[in-house]
Amino acid sequence: MLVAFGYLVIVLAVFGGYSLGGGHLGPLFQPVELLIIGGAAVGAFIVGNDRKAIVATLKALPHAVRGSKYTKELYMEVMALLYVVLAKIRRDGMMSIESDIDNPEESELFNSYPALQAHPGALVFVTDYLRLMVGGNLNPFQIEALMDQEIDTHHHEEEMPARIIAKVGDAMPAFGIVAAVMGVVHTMGSIGLPPAELGQLIAAALVGTFLGILLAYGFVGPLSSLIEQRAEESTKLYQCIKVTLLASMNGYAPAIAVEFGRKVLFSTERPSFAELEDHVRQFKAKA
Repeated sequence: MLVAFGYLVIVLAVFGGYSLGGGHLGPLFQPVELLIIGGAAVGAFIVGNDRKAIVATLKALPHAVRGSKYTKELYMEVMALLYVVLAKIRRDGMMSIESDIDNPEESELFNSYPALQAHPGALVFVTDYLRLMVGGNLNPFQIEALMDQEIDTHHHEEEMPARIIAKVGDAMPAFGIVAAVMGVVHTMGSIGLPPAELGQLIAAALVGTFLGILLAYGFVGPLSSLIEQRAEESTKLYQCIKVTLLASMNGYAPAIAVEFGRKVLFSTERPSFAELEDHVRQFKAKA
């Protein structure tokens, strides 16, 4: 919703200001110029990326346009799950969760927290490191190094669409110049026309430069920034899980471990200590 509202503000400000200044909107309607700029941008996008990058970018665009799914409620539910799992380990031993982490899709414990099920990558991250805690001989420092490498890989993959969209946006002013030059060539080839018609051709050519700059900095560039923000939010979920599990491995009680996880969250999504304590107490009672 915010993306659509922002685009509407851009359109109203640019074209509304132009109209208020006495300009006529008719000459700005140049579908051929849009075809040249948009087609060249799409072609460059296809040439400059492999299939994996193209698919990742196309998947990232709808998620960017929609509102963020990384909310306070998600983090509270994830930390409640981690609390219950760590409390079960502390009470019944590591082997008590073996069946849950081997098949989380059918686990009653994990199915009680559907918010995490909606993030399969984070679910795999949790179960993989719980599995290492159960069956591995790795110390917390080795686990932390492995977690950092996986989080860096995840963040690099999540940021890839933002970098691709940014490069496409950077190229659009140049494609606008290409469209303008082609319009000038067409004008020079029609030099025998009356001055009024030549003026229309020149105006149409200049619109190409205008559209290339507007699309780059008003539409494509902000979209790449938004995708980058979504990548940061996704990585923050992994960092929250990492800190909580490491705190447990270092001997802290489950209630303190989830407090470690709470501290790494962004302030806009971070629940207060009392909110998290009440939420965890509710899930503890259910468990």
